[in-house]
Amino acid sequence: MILAAAQTKPKRGDISANLLNHYHLIDLAAQNGANLIAFPELSITGYERENAEALIFTEDDYRIDHLKELSVRNNMVIIAGAPILIDSKMFIGEFIIAPDDSVSIYTKQFLHEGEDDFFQSSLAHNPMITIKDQNISFAICADIDNPLHPENAKKRDTDIYIASIFFSPNGIPNAYRDLQNYAEKHRMNVLMSNFSGESWGSPSAGQSAFWNNKGELVAQMNDSDSGLLLVEKKGDDWTSKIIIN
Repeated sequence: MILAAAQTKPKRGDISANLLNHYHLIDLAAQNGANLIAFPELSITGYERENAEALIFTEDDYRIDHLKELSVRNNMVIIAGAPILIDSKMFIGEFIIAPDDSVSIYTKQFLHEGEDDFFQSSLAHNPMITIKDQNISFAICADIDNPLHPENAKKRDTDIYIASIFFSPNGIPNAYRDLQNYAEKHRMNVLMSNFSGESWGSPSAGQSAFWNNKGELVAQMNDSDSGLLLVEKKGDDWTSKIIIN
């Protein structure tokens, strides 16, 4: 199994440009045999609050059609984030696009302060997928601040916990501490994808990373590059590769 975390520099509100970057990184991941690629929080739009309604996606939005085609063509699960409208409510969500041409949606369960002025939270949209007998669960940003979130993932027999985040340089040390702790405590492999450029007028910290289920940091990107962090499961061990875009 090969997993990829995409570390991207979004263009604020420029959906077309951001999608083109997704396509490029997906192609790059496919060239390296990835079974799954995870993008950061709200990766298609960049992180937005006040402007999210103007950028909102529907559950069956035509703008993800090419992502669906790439998923099928490359036999790859694609996790891409956007503000998503579900039952007339707006969520910070992500599309989990599978090679069988199906799409499921995960919605952020625990919001940052201020996000609740624009978004709803929900526990109702919490899919799990399985790749090569590995159960995979999802988290978005502030979800990882609440220890109940990974605890609930473990109760569902999660093997791999994938966190798509937008963390600043000030916040990333806490993210590293918490994700390492969750990996060790719950015996879960943890893949984290973060922006490396500015979003919402704020800097992001990059440093996308992977911890094995012993809590050991296997690999991390730096704070400024965009590209891919690839990890491959070989028996009980993981190897890594970083590709700068």
